[in-house]
Amino acid sequence: MAGIKKYAALAVLCGFSIAGCDAALLPTPGGIAPPIIDETDAIKGLPGESQVLSDYYARVQNGLITQGLLRQDGGGPDVPFSSRNLADNFVRIALFEEYALVGGRIVARQTASPLHRWESPIRMRVEFGATIPTQQRVTDRTNITNYAARLSRITGLSIRQSTSDVNYHVFVVNEAERQALGPRIRQILPGISAAAVKAVVDMPRSTFCLVFAWDPNDAGTYEKAVAVIRGEHPDLMRLSCIHEELAQGLGLSNDSPAARPSVFNDDEEFGLLTAHDELLLQILYDRRMRTGMLADEAEKMAAVIAVELLGGES
Repeated sequence: MAGIKKYAALAVLCGFSIAGCDAALLPTPGGIAPPIIDETDAIKGLPGESQVLSDYYARVQNGLITQGLLRQDGGGPDVPFSSRNLADNFVRIALFEEYALVGGRIVARQTASPLHRWESPIRMRVEFGATIPTQQRVTDRTNITNYAARLSRITGLSIRQSTSDVNYHVFVVNEAERQALGPRIRQILPGISAAAVKAVVDMPRSTFCLVFAWDPNDAGTYEKAVAVIRGEHPDLMRLSCIHEELAQGLGLSNDSPAARPSVFNDDEEFGLLTAHDELLLQILYDRRMRTGMLADEAEKMAAVIAVELLGGES
């Protein structure tokens, strides 16, 4: 899954970072979609293309579960990790970007980045596409609200639901609504690049979901974010997208094949935020870490904090 930072980190646009969940490493691909805001009752029955995608993602989820993936246990004795593992994973996930802008296109490319996080309270709003069924809206809004409260407890960052002065927008949308989301994204994130908007509007179904985070002063401090969750996903895949994207939008913008147990790993072994991931967020929002820190400095402090959290040698 994915996110966006300020217009420089990604080169997508000065100050933006993008992170997302895709199926590039899976035997079967996934996808994403944005919304048109409409709080009225949803249309009964999905439009044609959304129904096709809904059926497709149901097969993807079933295939992943059959392979023992999308675990919901948070990690256990079968996936031990040390303070050294934790610190190394933190550097790779928090100090690197998952995507880069190449020839006017966003491509998967690991790029070093200063430490990014939020320094001000998050005011979050969930917005649904017109074709999202009423019961799904209730489920998703409850899941997002509860998860945001969990992220707040982990990080110490104020995260509350709001309808005014919103700085973190979460869109849950179906396929037909995605193409109409461009103007809304430009309104929320002024100056966003055409490539970044295209990443949403023309999202391939091999991408499950994504998040953009904005650092307008290029100083490592996020001030706005937009997460896009595909409404066609079955319940567990949709919840998995919520878990990864909302956390990546807090500053853990990369994925790493070495991170385990973790949602920040494109192998999809774990579907929901793990104990390991909670510790990554604690390190990120520890007051001894500073926005704008580079990898060398951040690595030393992360090692100290990881030992405090888990014990062992730094």
